[in-house]
Amino acid sequence: MILEMSGIQKSFGGLEVLKDISLEVDSGEVVSVIGPSGSGKSTLLRCATFLETIDAGEIRYMGKPAAATGSQGKAVYVSHSELNEVKRYFGLVFQQFNLFPHFSVLRNIMDAPVFVQKRPKEEVHAEAMELLRKMNLENRADAYPCQLSGGQQQRVAIARALALKPSILFFDEPTSALDPELTGEVLKVIRQLAEEKMTMVVVTHEMPFARAVSNRVIFMDRGVIVEQGDPEEVFGNPKQERTVQFLRNYQR
Repeated sequence: MILEMSGIQKSFGGLEVLKDISLEVDSGEVVSVIGPSGSGKSTLLRCATFLETIDAGEIRYMGKPAAATGSQGKAVYVSHSELNEVKRYFGLVFQQFNLFPHFSVLRNIMDAPVFVQKRPKEEVHAEAMELLRKMNLENRADAYPCQLSGGQQQRVAIARALALKPSILFFDEPTSALDPELTGEVLKVIRQLAEEKMTMVVVTHEMPFARAVSNRVIFMDRGVIVEQGDPEEVFGNPKQERTVQFLRNYQR
């Protein structure tokens, strides 16, 4: 099991955003998380990647603990060095790309493997160029983010995440900042990764994509998992009335 999250609770002020959420992701699995705005989807992703701290619950990667509820009933995280080791297991692709604007495309991809993972520069360069070929961007290695379309920037962001060789890749609404044509470019790349059995968790509003690519779909609303299962079951024969209502409204 690559990721295990159990009993996750998270509040902002008096607002309970995640209410006792549990989630497991196995190797090679593609899990799509859907639901209305404000349902807690992105917060769940941010908790899984330590951009937010959980209030209670347990997080493990590859069996290694990252956080667990302590004796005071609050989550306690492992040491800074141990957490950095756990962080090596995942990569994250943001909505807004988050590329370094003053770095070239190639340097955006190479920077962390060379300076954080301390890997040989020649080896990283060869892998980065191969990733750019995979993204159909090999001719843009020396360009800067401002010279790229949104779809190209997001593909660079995916290449940057893959350059760290993560065991699992998280996507937080990767197409929300793109127009329909550019959305297709990015979804094609994610579809290709799914075919290569890359383990992924994708928060998305792209329902046809979630149905076609996922092994499992999770529907969230108001901080809880309302329904989850095989995509054909969730989309074609949902069991919960709230799921039925969401999908009906979404398809209008």
